[in-house]
Amino acid sequence: MSTMNQVLVVEDEAIIRTALKRLLERHEYSVSEAGSVRESLENFDMDEFDVIISDLRLPGAPGTDLIKATKTPVLIMTSYSSIKSAIDSMKMGAVDYIAKPFEHNELLESVAKIIRERGPARPPRPEAVEDDEPQIHGMIGRSPQMLELFRRLRKVAQTNSTVLINGESGTGKELSNCQGNEMISVNCAAIPENLIESELFGHEKGAFTGATATRTGLVEAANGSTLFLDEIGELPLEAQARLLRVLQENEIRKVGSVQSKKVDVRLVAATHRDLKQLVIDGAFREDLYYRINVMTLLIPHYVTVVKISSNWPKPFCSAHAAD
Repeated sequence: MSTMNQVLVVEDEAIIRTALKRLLERHEYSVSEAGSVRESLENFDMDEFDVIISDLRLPGAPGTDLIKATKTPVLIMTSYSSIKSAIDSMKMGAVDYIAKPFEHNELLESVAKIIRERGPARPPRPEAVEDDEPQIHGMIGRSPQMLELFRRLRKVAQTNSTVLINGESGTGKELSNCQGNEMISVNCAAIPENLIESELFGHEKGAFTGATATRTGLVEAANGSTLFLDEIGELPLEAQARLLRVLQENEIRKVGSVQSKKVDVRLVAATHRDLKQLVIDGAFREDLYYRINVMTLLIPHYVTVVKISSNWPKPFCSAHAAD
């Protein structure tokens, strides 16, 4: 078996990614590549690499999300104008950072130093036996579909990435039994269309007929934790625009207000509908679709209950199913 050092390059610009791959391979590294955090988590076992080189700014989720998803050292790449962000990345656990554009020797020295300090190259791990895989609290299932779901849940639970859960009605996409105030769950289909914006984003006193007092919305109430939007495909377009602002700018604006407020919310969304088709039909914003489709989980039709596993980094779902 090969003992070449394994490197994963995560960069959305294909030219830079290809150049890095060629540079590293010329110096006898075995290189894998991905264009986003989502692609990395879906296609690779992150712990099998000796070092991960990731751009800080990536589509969907930042490169720093990889830090929590693996024990492998993560080297962050950033532009000179984002040095403060790079330092913040190191506070989050990145092993080092390198500013772009960088000299080839500088990058190679950084990689070699990281690997040297970590220890010698590790031989590839034998294929894992599924029965030996540790079970996730509250989960039952041994079918290939459930094992794949568990694998993805383990990865995504360690990040702050936005998650989209797809599944047929009745498969248990809803999250229940949440302990304390760790998570707020909203069924978008159960709220009247004329009230959905007020419910989600709040309103100021006098913003509309019947608004007799200022109200805090559910998004703001979920600040610092997780917001679960069930049946997100039922959101009207105006509410979709407000939600997009939350994901892009990390801020909300109450109905009837001219001031914005910063929020830190991890979004988990679910739907039984085909969002791609809704985009084509003009019923769902394309930019919002790509914002929420950072990591997708498909719930098999035999899943009957989904509930919170309280011992995960941030509340997320665990599933009970029969094979």
